[in-house]
Parts: sequence; structure tokens; C-alpha cells
Amino acid sequence: MIEVLSGFVPAIMPDSLFAMLIGTAAGIVVGAIPGLTATLAMALLLPFTYTMDPLTSLGMMAGIYNGSMYGGAIPAILMRIPGTPSAVATVFDGNALAMNGRAKFALHVALFSSAAGSAISAVALMVLAPPLVGLALKFGPVEYFWIAIFGLTSVSLLLSDAPAKGLTSAVLGIGIGLVGMDMISGAGRMTFGVRHLYDGVNIAVLLTGLFAIPPALAMLDTGARAKTNVTVSGIGIKMADIYRLLKTWVRAGTIGVVVGIMPGAGGNLAGILSYAEEKRAAKDASQFGKGDPRGVAASECGNNADNSSSLIPTLALGVPGNSVAALMMGAMLIQGLNPGPALFSQHGDVVYGFMWQMLLTAFIMLGLGYIGAGYFARMLRLPTGLLAPMILVVCSIGTYIASNSIADVWIMLLVGIMAFFLSRSGYPIAPIVLGAILGPMAESSFRQSMLIGRGDPMILASSTISLILIALIVLVLLFPLFRLWRQSRG
Repeated sequence: MIEVLSGFVPAIMPDSLFAMLIGTAAGIVVGAIPGLTATLAMALLLPFTYTMDPLTSLGMMAGIYNGSMYGGAIPAILMRIPGTPSAVATVFDGNALAMNGRAKFALHVALFSSAAGSAISAVALMVLAPPLVGLALKFGPVEYFWIAIFGLTSVSLLLSDAPAKGLTSAVLGIGIGLVGMDMISGAGRMTFGVRHLYDGVNIAVLLTGLFAIPPALAMLDTGARAKTNVTVSGIGIKMADIYRLLKTWVRAGTIGVVVGIMPGAGGNLAGILSYAEEKRAAKDASQFGKGDPRGVAASECGNNADNSSSLIPTLALGVPGNSVAALMMGAMLIQGLNPGPALFSQHGDVVYGFMWQMLLTAFIMLGLGYIGAGYFARMLRLPTGLLAPMILVVCSIGTYIASNSIADVWIMLLVGIMAFFLSRSGYPIAPIVLGAILGPMAESSFRQSMLIGRGDPMILASSTISLILIALIVLVLLFPLFRLWRQSRG
């Protein structure tokens, strides 16, 4: 613990604080623009880190990372468009609150939940790094397969009112996720001769098309225009609301930390799983999807709790947990810092200072977001005739900048048109995302498991962790039946 405290003073130096402030503000802005992500912002910043002090450059990146996660909630709440992939689940209840005249309250819930998740994750990084790294090392292909299946089963909880259509959307998402080159045979799958699809459908392109284009198209419809004229009224969050959300933050923060230490899982999975678990644990889940603050709190706390914990395998093992962690690792290598066990002994002041920066930027984000909440809410007053083309233009530009490919822009538009007609037919969009993310993860882990077990299916139940995950999946599937049984007796 003494080593951790040694990094506090370097982290609060004026140049470090200024870098964190600028990075957090930039992160919120980037996250609030659909099509732009923290990965893009940090990639643009990376060349400028050559001339920066190591801790200064890392502080700015820490601010962008945490700030963008909250920023993604702003369009999710105000315009039903997740600014970042991690804000998908925030749309469900956040926009419903805004449509009910509680946009300011929803923004405050998202802000405080994001800060809570970031703080929980930073503390986990500082205090629990060694045991969490040890746990992550125990996860192999078998465990990742069951994690993916567990995520897919949550569809039944998210869409209990329309399970058939929900499962159809999930299967469609799995199909989209499997587009590209087969990892073993090298053959193209569902590419239709289009060379650009051999690398698969970019998840950022997919999410932008699914969640940004349909609302823009709906705004052009006379019946949908009235829905965008939301009146921002009411008051923000109160201490009583914060107290009621504490259990949600603890539950979602724990899920986010655990998901974060598993390389490749990501904040989008953490947010969706946190939302599903909060809905499952609720005594009365009837308001989820209709404007329940717990839905916003769970999603935002969960996806932000993934931030620092995803850096645990990066700092301790030199294995980046996600694309943002890979950029963090690149910034460290530029500064002559080699992530791994030796990093803590050779550059303890920098690595522990960076941990404090991840914590401090959570509070900086809280201050900036609280002051600017009213300004963000005024985005709803933009004329519909101006807002719809602005969304289409910004999404197209952001997609092109992120991939430098006009083909991805066309894919985004085609996906958006498809999603528009699916949503009008009553098919939910969220399961498509879940299937596209978890389908390839399940397939890859399953095939690796079969190779390791030489075709023996019992390999899937060969560890204690896998048995625990199987039990959790069974409980999740049986819970709706238990709820119906309890209601019939009541």
C-alpha cells in the first residue's frame, strides 16, 4: 500500500492535473459525438505523446478514457443514440426518462454512476491487482465460452415481453458477427465476394448503423417528430436518489471489474450484463425499459467499472485487455516503459501515479459533467429538420475518419436502414448487438476448447469456474419460470 501512496504526489502536480482536465473534457465531447470513440481520440493523441512527460501523457489518456465513457451516455439519453458502444444499455431507460421530461435527472444519474464505476475500478486496480490478475490467468477458452453463453441468455431477461422476436434478433446478430474469414480454414463466410468483408463487420460501424441511423430516419417521419420535442423539466439528482442507487453501483461495479480483467470482453458486455443482472435482481422490474433510473445506473456504472480493471493484465502482464488498453500500452512503450511485472519495480512512481490519475479523473468528470448537464440537455431543442441531417453527416464523417474506408460508411447506412425497418416491425435492436459481440467470442472459444480436448465435449465442464458459470446460466434460464410460479401463487 505504501508503494501505491507514493504515486499520489506526482499525480497531483499542476501539469498532471491540467492534462487530466483537458483529457476529461475532450473525452466527454468525443463520447457525445456518435461515431467517434475513445479509441479514435487516443489514437489521434498518440503521436503527440513523444514530447510529453510520461505521467502527463498518461493523465491525458486517462481523462479521455473515463470522460468518453460518460460522454457516450449523453446522446443515448437525449437522442436515443449511444455515443460509444458501451452506452447501448443506457438507451433503454435513459431515453425513456428524457421523453418523460426528466432529461436532467437522467444525465445526473448517468454522471454519478459513471464516476462511481470509474472510482470502483480504479480502487480495484490499486488494491486488488495481484489477486485479480491471478483470477484472469485461470480463464481459458472453456471459461470464455460459458461467459459468452451467459451473456446471450440475458436476452430472455431484457426482452421478456417479446422473446421470439428477441431471439430472432440475437440470431441475426450472431450471423453478422460471423461474417468474415474463418479462423481455422481461412475461407470467407457470408462475404458475398466483397473483399472488404473478409475482416468482418467493424463493431463500431455496426453500432453506429444500428443506433444512429434509425432515429435519424424516424425524425424524417411526421409521426416521429413529436417525440423529439422533449421538454427538459424537473430537477436533478438528490441525495436520497444517490442512497437508493448504492446497491446498484456495488452490483454493477463488481460485474464491470470482473468483466474488465478478461481480455477482449469490453465495456459493452459489462454494461449489458450489469443491466440484465439489475433487472433480474429487482423485486419490481416492470419499469425497466420505461424509465427506471436503476437501468441507467447499472449500465453506466458497469461500463465505467471496466475502464481501470481492463488495464490490470496490461500493466501486470503486458497483455492489453481491449483496444484502449492497447493504445495505453503503445503510449508507455513510446515513453520507454515496458508493461509487465518489471514495470512496478522499475517505474513505480509512474505506474502508481497513473493509477491515481484513473481515480482522480473520475472526480474531475463528475465536476465537469455536473456543471455542463444543463447545456447538454439543451441539445434536445435543436430543430428536427436540422438534427436529422446533422446526425447522418456526423455519423458518416466519424465512421470514415475511424476506418478511412468509404465501404464502412455504406455498410453503416445499409445496417441503419435494415434496423429502421426491423424496429418498425417490432424486432428489438439490442439483441443484434449482443449476438454480434458474443457470437464470435463463443465460436472461437468453443473451437479452441474442442482442439484442446481433442473433440471430447466433457472439456466444457472440466473446471470449477466453468461449472459455476453453467450453474449461473441454468439459474438465469429458470428465473423467469420461478417468477411466473411465484406470481401464480400470489
